[in-house]
Amino acid sequence: MRNKNDGRAKKLNRGGFQKRTFITSWLFAVPALILMYLFIWRPTVMGFVWSLFKMKGYSPTYFIGIKNYVEVMKDTQFIPLFINTLEYVFWSLVVGFLPPVLLAVVVNEMVHFKQKIMTLLYLPAIIPAIAVSLLWKQMYDPTEIGLLNMILVKFGMSPYQWLNDAHFTILWIVVSMTWKSFPGTMLLYYSALQGVNQELYEAATIDGAGILKRAWYVTRPQIMGVLILNFVRQIIGVFQVMEQPLAMTGGGPDGASASLGYQLYKYGFVTQRVGHAMALGTIIFVVLIFMTIFYFKLNRKLEESL
Repeated sequence: MRNKNDGRAKKLNRGGFQKRTFITSWLFAVPALILMYLFIWRPTVMGFVWSLFKMKGYSPTYFIGIKNYVEVMKDTQFIPLFINTLEYVFWSLVVGFLPPVLLAVVVNEMVHFKQKIMTLLYLPAIIPAIAVSLLWKQMYDPTEIGLLNMILVKFGMSPYQWLNDAHFTILWIVVSMTWKSFPGTMLLYYSALQGVNQELYEAATIDGAGILKRAWYVTRPQIMGVLILNFVRQIIGVFQVMEQPLAMTGGGPDGASASLGYQLYKYGFVTQRVGHAMALGTIIFVVLIFMTIFYFKLNRKLEESL
């Protein structure tokens, strides 16, 4: 009889513990859910709804359907801005995708001063994005007082226009973006490298493989999943670029560095075409949703293959 009662008491205690754990978990989750509702879900839904209305300031007046979308798509700047945004993504992959990987491999191979080097390399990540843009804007100054032009003049060359060069202004902006973002990405790759079996490195070293061969034949296959996922994440992140062209060039010269994100800012806060801003924001959101779905599907496949 006592055993039955003891068993029943244990079940009740276990049930009570599980119930308390469930309630506690939700109590911890509720603040995050409230913040997500206030700052993500609600603005996103309201932006879509308002994009279907004629806006007077930030107040919807009457329903106009997809007229805002049609006007945004017919805007003569939409296609050039979309191309510029794709160019940002392209240059970010060319300039900013491999350096964090290479630095992570180099740091992983180091024996001495590893922590100090990592601390120095991480410093750009703690500087605010706007501050970084303004800093690089001064470095790109087209006169002789710009740091980069001072170096050119020192070697007997003429000052270069840098951000005023419409053909390469996006590239120079992406360089500043890469300088800011590569430390965090490098640490992510470095963490992935810590999971690589050290015996593989030792075997490759015994076989006479140098750092480049070890990186290609040992490191690359082991972190391929992280590489692919960060490739997709970088595309998603750079597609939303807005702060850098706003702070460094104001979209110039002649719109050469403007992006869809920058145009969204102009619609909303400069020209006060709020309906157009809501429509363009929804278009960007839909594009990023498809990229995000692709990211999660890719992530699931990679997890299943491990």
